[in-house]
Amino acid sequence: MFQSKWSLAFFGLILLAMEYYSYTAISMATRALQPKWRVSILVIYIIIAIFGWIGFLLIRNISGLYPQNIKALIIASVMGIFIAKVVIASLMLLGDVFRLFSWLTSLVGASKTVASSSSENTISRSVFLSRTALLLGGLMLGGFVWGTTNRYRYNIKKLRLAIKGLPDALKGLKIVQISDIHSGSFDNKEAVAHGVAQIMEQQPDLILFTGDIVNDRASELEPYMDVFSRLKAPLGVFSTLGNHDYGDYVQWENPAAKIQNLETLKGYHKQMGWQLLMNEHVILEKGGASFALLGVENWSAKARFPKHGQLQKAYEGLGEKALPLKILMSHDPSHWDAQIRDTYPDIDLTLSGHTHGMQFGIELPWMKWSPVQYMYKQWAGLYSDGQQHLYVNRGFGFLGYQGRLGILPEITVIELA
Repeated sequence: MFQSKWSLAFFGLILLAMEYYSYTAISMATRALQPKWRVSILVIYIIIAIFGWIGFLLIRNISGLYPQNIKALIIASVMGIFIAKVVIASLMLLGDVFRLFSWLTSLVGASKTVASSSSENTISRSVFLSRTALLLGGLMLGGFVWGTTNRYRYNIKKLRLAIKGLPDALKGLKIVQISDIHSGSFDNKEAVAHGVAQIMEQQPDLILFTGDIVNDRASELEPYMDVFSRLKAPLGVFSTLGNHDYGDYVQWENPAAKIQNLETLKGYHKQMGWQLLMNEHVILEKGGASFALLGVENWSAKARFPKHGQLQKAYEGLGEKALPLKILMSHDPSHWDAQIRDTYPDIDLTLSGHTHGMQFGIELPWMKWSPVQYMYKQWAGLYSDGQQHLYVNRGFGFLGYQGRLGILPEITVIELA
């Protein structure tokens, strides 16, 4: 308890420092303006700051108060304000560190003339730095708001994946992977239906869903069951569970209600025509060639996420079968390094999701970055180690931040070769 109080106090000091630096940046950047304009800008900043604080305190309680689109804008604005202040405070702090370094340097031999010149340059540099910080902060705020328009802009990622020893009958096998639907976050059924239509346009042989179909409750899926039941493929539609599907992040009336929620959710998979694989495997066939599809419940190497998956159980009986291809569905990509690569080297392809690419980052032909990469080594796209491969889907839906900034929702199309 004592430790948590200190943690709370430390977090409070960080927030105060962010507020101080943000106000300082505004004050310095507007120093040359006429007093009436300067005061007006400062008042606008204070109004934005108050909105940010109120939104930060009430953000968990706005679900039923506003239409979903308004809720999305409020959440995006609050998050944008917070991130903007982080950017502003970081740059301003760097400026203070530089000034401290300059002052310390002047103590060890700089002349008074040089110090005076340095002081003048430092003032100019400070104004430039404050304006740069405000520009970047404003871009972050605007970006987060704009990102709410991207939450249904599905990006079809196509790749051709070579599997060693794959028989001709399985070459050209087309798999569509989707992950992290989070149906409780949706507010536009027509847009979701368009995403499902895009999947069907790919004419897949096999459709695989790798977990988190809801945020917490099975009832979140009910308005969209008719949409997702449109997913069909010659070899079937298969699914597995993610960490959110267990209802661990909501308060239940009693333990029995939580158990019943999961059982209801399992039943919904079946009603939609999806075969839910719970630590088990199936043998599929195409053109006379057989291959194995395994599915495990959520298993994470991270302590805060559950370890319900039992890959050993799902694998039982496969060791004796000379199958040319084994595909595993496992929601959390940390499973790959922690257990799959070393213990099950004959699993050719693992399909995961979970990270969402943090719904925020940069993806360019020469660069891929998101803050989530500091938590997950494999966080988006294809990773290979010898003859084993992992693909991490960026997620079909969204959670928390009601948008996508730089990392779009994904439909993955994998063609084997």
